[in-house]
Amino acid sequence: MPQWLWFSILASVVLTVVLNVALRLFPGAGQRIGDSIDRALERQEPPAGEPDRSRVRVVVPWRLMLAGSLLLTLVLNLVLWLSR
Repeated sequence: MPQWLWFSILASVVLTVVLNVALRLFPGAGQRIGDSIDRALERQEPPAGEPDRSRVRVVVPWRLMLAGSLLLTLVLNLVLWLSR
């Protein structure tokens, strides 16, 4: 396998592990970050003339997103490697 493919796979895995470890080392950090983003968004006023829309909270399955990102990175790199 080419060096760039190994680097890409390794970088994806390392970034995933680092993010998970950081969230484990600082319990509640994810909730605090989410709350601060919510507060920042609440302070923004809607542009004049636009009706006030209700705010809908979206729950994102972050573990599934990380796994999907890793899988898609592997598939994309494999396709690029096979196309050479």
